[in-house]
Amino acid sequence: MTDLTQTDAKDNAMIVDSLTPDAPINNPKTVEANEADSGTGIERIYLKDYTPPSYSVEKVELDIRMFDDYATVDSVMTMLRQHTGNLELLGQNMELISISVNDQVLQPTDYLLDKEKLVIENAPDKAVVKVKVRHYPNKNTELEGLYIAGEGDDVMYVTQCEPEGFRKITYFPDRPDVLSVFTTRLEADKKFPTLLANGDLIASGEVEGDDSRHYAVWYDISKKPSYLFACVFADLAVLEDSYTTSEGRDVKLQIFAKSYDIDKCHLAMQALKDSMHWDEVNYGRAYDLDRYMIVAVSQFNMGAMENKGLNIFNTSCVLSSPETTTDARSFSVKSIIAHEYFHNWTGNRVTCRDWFQLCLKEGLTVYRDQSFSADQQSPAVQRIDDVSMLRAYQFTEDAGPLSHPPRPSSFVEINNFYTTTVYEKGAEVVRMLANTLGDKYRQGTDTYFERYDGQAVTVEDWLSALSANGQSVEHFIDWYTQPGTPEVSGRQSFELDDDNVGKLIVTLSQKTRHVEGFDVPKPLPIPVNTALFDRTSGELIEERLLMLEQETQDFVFDNVVTVEGIEPVVSVLRDFSAPVQMKYQYNEADLAFLLAHEINGFNQWQSAQALVNQILLQDNEPDVYLSAVKKAFLSLANEDAMLAARILDIPAERELASAVNNDYQPTIMKHKRDALKLSLANCMQDDWQKLYKQLPIEAYVDTPEARGKRTLRNVVLDMALTAGIDEAQDWAYNQYQNASCMTERLGALSAMVNHNHPKKDTILEDFYQRFNNEALVMDLWFSVQAGDLNAPIADITALIDRKDFDWGTPNRIRAVVGSFAAQPTKLWTKEGIELYIGVVQKLDETNPVMASRLLQTLSRWYTLAEPMREDAKQQLQKLSAHVKSKNVVESLQTMLKAG
Repeated sequence: MTDLTQTDAKDNAMIVDSLTPDAPINNPKTVEANEADSGTGIERIYLKDYTPPSYSVEKVELDIRMFDDYATVDSVMTMLRQHTGNLELLGQNMELISISVNDQVLQPTDYLLDKEKLVIENAPDKAVVKVKVRHYPNKNTELEGLYIAGEGDDVMYVTQCEPEGFRKITYFPDRPDVLSVFTTRLEADKKFPTLLANGDLIASGEVEGDDSRHYAVWYDISKKPSYLFACVFADLAVLEDSYTTSEGRDVKLQIFAKSYDIDKCHLAMQALKDSMHWDEVNYGRAYDLDRYMIVAVSQFNMGAMENKGLNIFNTSCVLSSPETTTDARSFSVKSIIAHEYFHNWTGNRVTCRDWFQLCLKEGLTVYRDQSFSADQQSPAVQRIDDVSMLRAYQFTEDAGPLSHPPRPSSFVEINNFYTTTVYEKGAEVVRMLANTLGDKYRQGTDTYFERYDGQAVTVEDWLSALSANGQSVEHFIDWYTQPGTPEVSGRQSFELDDDNVGKLIVTLSQKTRHVEGFDVPKPLPIPVNTALFDRTSGELIEERLLMLEQETQDFVFDNVVTVEGIEPVVSVLRDFSAPVQMKYQYNEADLAFLLAHEINGFNQWQSAQALVNQILLQDNEPDVYLSAVKKAFLSLANEDAMLAARILDIPAERELASAVNNDYQPTIMKHKRDALKLSLANCMQDDWQKLYKQLPIEAYVDTPEARGKRTLRNVVLDMALTAGIDEAQDWAYNQYQNASCMTERLGALSAMVNHNHPKKDTILEDFYQRFNNEALVMDLWFSVQAGDLNAPIADITALIDRKDFDWGTPNRIRAVVGSFAAQPTKLWTKEGIELYIGVVQKLDETNPVMASRLLQTLSRWYTLAEPMREDAKQQLQKLSAHVKSKNVVESLQTMLKAG
């Protein structure tokens, strides 16, 4: 699942539709709630308490019937005892109509029922369990289980089952280590002509005796856990294509979307075929079914979901056209298509034993989609993208009270652990493993698939398979179980012998902060990719992978020969070879040298970032940085436009804030950041006009070179406006009017809004009139205004109060609230905190998954300077008296412990 929500069941339980003769069972034999965790009434689950399921489900037959205001689900489960224990079925938010075991109807006194599960004691070793339930997808605002999406003629019903949504569809042992063969019958009114489920279509037709209804039956031969189940009731158009696998299988490819969006699915279709080929070449993995389907859904909490053979996608992650989608979003579509397809092997065919192992499927699959993306554009730029996100979000997470290892040891709500630590840090661990093993990595993954195909496994199984070919990496387990970002410090010494041959000693040390609730951190195996450069000639002398495994280690480079015997410049953590904070004893001259002479674009960028951090966090003067970055930028502008644009990156305020552990003052940090950007713009004031004219608007093509030029044009435009160049006002207006694609149009619009262009209101209105029928483009319109650097908080409230701000559509909420939260100087004001927490409180009642994730943005409140710190604390404490969902309660309690 790509990472980009419980109604109160009491109202539903009161409804009995007169069209249905079955009445819900009122069970007098009720299980008491589990013992409360820390007095909250919410159970905490621990990895150490894992026990295998008492029963397997060999096969399950589902019959899901959709009516105007309710749905019924009949299930037949063939279950076999595997271990001692009761037969336990998990279920929430539904009415139980009937249940039988081996055709014997059970009475309410024959089982235990509470709001979480149904338990049958002394069940037979072989049991055919039949269950009938009813629920109300029209009232399901959580976007989990079976729910309604859209409105009016666009209504559809879809499912989201990862991690624990299937238990909101029917009673079932809803856990990832129970794998079953599914047969699914769907029935609905013919106004929903599209009836989809996992696997292959084996029957369809009109319902006998009712010519207004029809059905479809789908059979999935693959054993899968219930979290990979999916079904769709809709009226959708379809884009079709085909792919022949390396094993000779002809696969029908289908992307379903609303008819007015189907022409935006071509890029996704090509990305799917590219992904299938890439996985065959790089991992030897071919697709295993005759059909692969993708469905675009507008109301979806996540980016996409890898349900076996039937992926459900957020529209923002599958629809793309030059006129409506930026280059960045289009490239993201390709990456997310790849991510979900790669899950077919890393997640579906080999799945997780339990949800604590989530990083096993997600970290590995993120690494695979990053590798795919690096083959679609400059690898250096892709690595910059990966590391920028890691530093801005995961490092921040690790620096606060929500820090956890990629494999957590406990949780209250697993939805709270779809985090950058699990995904992005998990991917970095896989990258370290791959780089450490070299050619043996592919042998290790082949072993992994051969051993565990069709099984639910653990991180230990993964490391065991990788270690089966002669080089053990099982000691990397500590990366999966230990929280916190290691800080690596380094220094060097250099000696010459009588023959002018040098000996260089690089000393590296590591430490990791102790996170409350976890063991004292141990030294980790940290691969540090290192190179030596001749300080005089700039030539590369030597490259080596240093493995730091102790608290402090010396690494010796013998026989170092340099021009005039001058000490070489050492480049460490090249390509960001480990997810650590590097504190090497560089002076400004060293970093300027690496910015000029490093042979890899990522390492140049990393050197520029280090110089920026010295200015913003250590109050160094900017002169050396400005001179070095100007030279590098102008050199790159004609060679690699995308890298040139990224060389000018200044870390986001969120990333900078993560390095400040007390008395954080957002206004001061913003002033320093703005001052550096102004100095950068001014130092190249004479270059912007020439550069902008060298980047004329051209006919749209989707190539890395063309995307780079469009990105660079937008950067140059923003810098020219920052420098106060008068002509730049006209550049922005003309670029908006003459744009060939959304990247150019939105770049101009954003620049006009952020620089308070005299025509910005006119252009905002024009943008609205052009695109008000395009929901995803309107998200951009909302986002630009919510991110307006000059807008007061009242403008954010006004955006939320608009009729076209939809509380049921996560994309729209993120567009406004996420853009607002990216501005700490507004967020951390008393008014800003009140507004933001008000949004969280409202969503707690309707979409707890999203509410909790938004709340986590405030996790480092305790680092603020007073009085902001006390204001934030009071607002969070006030919130704790009103929230009900275990998602928000868990996050909030953890955050408040920090203060």
